[in-house]
Amino acid sequence: MKRKLSYTFLIVLTIIWLSTGVLKAQSNQFYNDAYQTIDNMLNDKQKYSFKDAVFSVENAYFQGKLDTVQLNREIKFLTRFAKAIVANRDLNYQQSDKARVSKYAAIYSIMCQTLPVAVQDTVIQYKPFNYDFKDVFGHHDITNLFVSKLLATKKGNCNSMPYLYKILAEELGETAHLALAPNHVYIKHQIKSDGWYNTELTSGMFPQDSWLMASGYIHLDAIKNGVFMKALNDKESLALCLFDLAQAYNRNFPDNDGAFVLQAVNRAIEVYPNFAKALILRAETHKAQFEKLMDKQNLSSSNPENIKKAQQDPKAKELMSLMTEEYMHIYEIGYRQMPEEMYLDWLVSLKTEREKYENKKLLNNFTK
Repeated sequence: MKRKLSYTFLIVLTIIWLSTGVLKAQSNQFYNDAYQTIDNMLNDKQKYSFKDAVFSVENAYFQGKLDTVQLNREIKFLTRFAKAIVANRDLNYQQSDKARVSKYAAIYSIMCQTLPVAVQDTVIQYKPFNYDFKDVFGHHDITNLFVSKLLATKKGNCNSMPYLYKILAEELGETAHLALAPNHVYIKHQIKSDGWYNTELTSGMFPQDSWLMASGYIHLDAIKNGVFMKALNDKESLALCLFDLAQAYNRNFPDNDGAFVLQAVNRAIEVYPNFAKALILRAETHKAQFEKLMDKQNLSSSNPENIKKAQQDPKAKELMSLMTEEYMHIYEIGYRQMPEEMYLDWLVSLKTEREKYENKKLLNNFTK
């Protein structure tokens, strides 16, 4: 009887072990599929769609449970709404690219303005999306950075809001350029009347470049090297999705060996060489790999002497060399880390000093 129970117990343990392995492999497959989707777009093997790239990342994090049917339905509704605004509103703007600018203005209105909407004999007030100051960096819950969360709650941040703007622009047949500042993503457009201008969705404004420079963390080398304030093309925007994919993978699998993360960030860096967040994540992944090798040797990374001992291992020595070169390169291209508290103060300054930073001419052009 004992032998029979032991045999049964072994079978149960084997089934559990096998099913766990299958689930883990299945989980990884969601990330592999998302990576392949984005890589195919970069290689022109698949039709480019920023929306599909973004949702593939979010679906990987949710392990295939993202309701993309509902999300696409919501995107279609917002697209139809934007088209209705364009059809029923005549802007002051009178340049030859008015049709395109009217679409940008419609998306801006949907994102940032309260609008009266006629429903049969009743006029209701459409409420815009709002900035959510809770967990703006996604430290506690990475889904706070997701477009799916923004659509579900109408609350988002400087990651999800410009992403949704770009998605809607593409649905309307236009492009929108994402641009980066310290800890921040915003929109850049080029139009006939003003050339390049900025759209800041977190506060619903069109700030001048002086506001970006006021952060104090945008080094001139960072501008020259395209680290910050560069209008990203579509493929460079996909590099941001690859970074998001790597970051999400780290959250799903915090004890991973770094292989998938490096695959994603290295591809992102191929496309956008001075993408600071990807460069930092690559260096931090190499650092984590180095620390794991130290742990295997029972060496504490807080002791400088132990770090020297660890480098007797050829792999550890290689990782240490990579980390040193990578962190140095990040500094040389002009990246400077902005403290998170200062970032929030800087973001709020756009509203408190609106008169100082707002592009009033553009605001007038975007009105009826």
